[in-house]
Amino acid sequence: MSDQITSPQNPKIKNLILLQQKSRERRKQNLVVVEGLRETGIAVSNGFVIAELFVCQEIAHEGDYKSIAADAKITFVSRPVFEKLAYREGSDGCIALLIPRWLKITDVKLRSKPLVIVLESVEKPGNMGAILRTADAVNADAVIVCDPLTDIYNPNVIRSGVGCVFSRQVVACSTLEAQQWLKENGVRSFAAELKASTHYHTHDYRGAVAFVMGTEADGLTPAWLDFCDERIIIPMLGSIDSLNVSVSTAVLVFEAMRQRGFSL
Repeated sequence: MSDQITSPQNPKIKNLILLQQKSRERRKQNLVVVEGLRETGIAVSNGFVIAELFVCQEIAHEGDYKSIAADAKITFVSRPVFEKLAYREGSDGCIALLIPRWLKITDVKLRSKPLVIVLESVEKPGNMGAILRTADAVNADAVIVCDPLTDIYNPNVIRSGVGCVFSRQVVACSTLEAQQWLKENGVRSFAAELKASTHYHTHDYRGAVAFVMGTEADGLTPAWLDFCDERIIIPMLGSIDSLNVSVSTAVLVFEAMRQRGFSL
């Protein structure tokens, strides 16, 4: 077995844990932590660069990790050290440090009839990750995160989104920046609102469309409700008045895809 790090007190291991826990360190060092070959592979296939790959040889299969990290620096760690690093059970023995991509709203490229998801002040990394997975499933042009309360490269976002933060154009910006960009690009916006009177499926989503989603606790602020072209609601027939924000987003974007014949 190759030389490996066997102490959790090793500076590299301590720094990796710091990167997992602190968004300001990820920004400062311009690195993000990705656990799992599937997620790392999605990142690499979308042009992201591996700065370093940590591998537990007792768990990982050599052919698997070398196929996606042929030119990357590989550091081997013992099983006890890897288990200290790993979040998930049944991990495949690989954790990567990637160089992130910090897009600006002006960097986003759109097709002629784009489908965009806008999130206002999303709080829970799991919700953001699930929405990114949905965005990938429908091949959405972009996910715009306005005034975010969580880091788009939070390890929980990456994990719950199965690496789809790397396969979409994801931007964090202010509400004003997003609204100006939507106007400049002629994108019609639909606000998901509990008090709306119009059911979501009655609108035409075959043009340039953005669905704007708020927090589960408070919904959208007046800044977005007053800005959007239309307010829509997903009708509820049971005791609760709303769905989880990631589920609501999926309902809306798949209605758009249905209208488009599942083609952008």
